[in-house]
This record gives sequence, structure tokens and C-alpha cells, in this order.
Amino acid sequence: MDSYSLQGRVAVVTGACGLLGKRYVRVLRDSAAHVVVVDLDEVTCLRVAEELREVPGAGRVLGVAADVTRPESVARLREATLVEFGGIDVLVNSAALDEKVESRAGAGELSRFERYPVEHFRRSLDVNVIGTFLPSQMLGAVMAEGGRGSIINVASTYGMVAPDQSVYRRPDGTQPFYKSPAYPAAKGAILSFTRFLASYWGRCGVRVNAISPGGVENGQEEYFVASYGARTPLGRMARPGELEGAVLFLASDASSYVTGSNLVVDGGFTAW
Repeated sequence: MDSYSLQGRVAVVTGACGLLGKRYVRVLRDSAAHVVVVDLDEVTCLRVAEELREVPGAGRVLGVAADVTRPESVARLREATLVEFGGIDVLVNSAALDEKVESRAGAGELSRFERYPVEHFRRSLDVNVIGTFLPSQMLGAVMAEGGRGSIINVASTYGMVAPDQSVYRRPDGTQPFYKSPAYPAAKGAILSFTRFLASYWGRCGVRVNAISPGGVENGQEEYFVASYGARTPLGRMARPGELEGAVLFLASDASSYVTGSNLVVDGGFTAW
């Protein structure tokens, strides 16, 4: 099990205050890595970092607010990390913009492709694609110079297969939400970018992989949870903690000969 230890390594997690981001931070910290909690809101970053501090045998935790779509903000993140910890060994690109069925903001007629605003599409590409490109470029360069590192891009099953719009349909036949074209387009780009970067930095000792989660339980309405589960071989949605092992595997030396890969954690959703 020593190959799973991250003792003394430095991990940066963007989107670290989200449902899954906090889980990624926790498992990396518990594996003895020093972790930088990165998200847009400074107050939330500092609060999450404080909640995860003071665990015997675990790594230290630092909160840094950053906008991953702005080069100057990512540059400040890089400098803060290097000043505090002296290096960067792991980057988890978890920051994302995604209209969810449980969010009222993404519902309604505007979620239909025929009416989907181009401004929403551009914003999704900005956060999901540029927000992966910039941290990879600016923090990954530090890894490449040091001759080792692991970049983990969080993609999605919807980067591999089209959304099944029927899972969003209510039992009475109405459909208040359609999965937009923006998220699948962005996550498909992430998978392609992952392969590019793995081949580009492989000789520098930097491994680059993606994780493609399936749907995760987050207080969705019962009809959706049941419908999604019926579409999945394991018969259910993922629990938030079920992505932690995949992140630890790709961050650690347990995956030392794995790069350019997409680790699918979807309960078999894409097997059918």
C-alpha cells in the first residue's frame, strides 16, 4: 500500500469547495499530501481549508481563491502554492460549470437546444475548458520542470456518450429540464485535451489522465434518481465518496505507468 502514499507531495484541487471537490481534497490530505483548496469564493475556500486542518498524520491544507479562467489569477495561485509548499506534484482540475437537474437555474424552456443561449454555451466552454487549460499550462509547467507529476482532469460520461434526455422526464410525461449541449461538448474537449497533454509531457515525467464520473446523488427528486438508476447496470447513482479511490489511484505511484487514460466511474452507465 506504500504506492498509494502521497507523503510530502503537494496537490492542488480546483473546484475544491463543490460536492466532489471537497472529497478529493479530503482523500489527498488523508494520504499525507499537502493540499491547496482552490475555488472562486475566498470566504468559502478559507472555511473549507479550516475544516480540513489539524488531522494527525495528514498533510497541511491551504485555501487560495482563484478564477481559473484568468491567467493572472492562476499565476497568483501558482506563486502562493510555491511560497507555501515549494513545489507542485498533483493537480486535480475539478472546477466546472454544469446545469443540473436539481438546480432551478438550469431548468425551463431555455434548457432546450432550440432555445439554449449562446452566452451560456460560451461561459461553459470558458469555465470547463479554459479553466482546465490554464491550470494545466501554468501549474503543470512546474511539474514538467521538476521531472514528475500527475494531472487529473475531471471529465464526464457525457463527454463519451450523448445524454439520455428521457431520464429527466417526470412520470406524468412533462420534462422541466433538458441536458444542454454545452456540458457534453466541454467534457468531450477535456478528454481530447487529456490525451494531447499526456503525449506532450510524457517524456518530462508528467502523467495526465481523466476521470469520467457518472451521475452522483445530490438531493435530486425521486423520479430522477429512480430513472437514472434504471439506466445503470448497478441500478443506482454514485455516492459522493465513490470517486475518491479513483483520484487517489491516479494521483499516486499506484498508477505510475498510467497516462493518457480515461478512468470511467459510472456504475456501468456507458456499458449499455
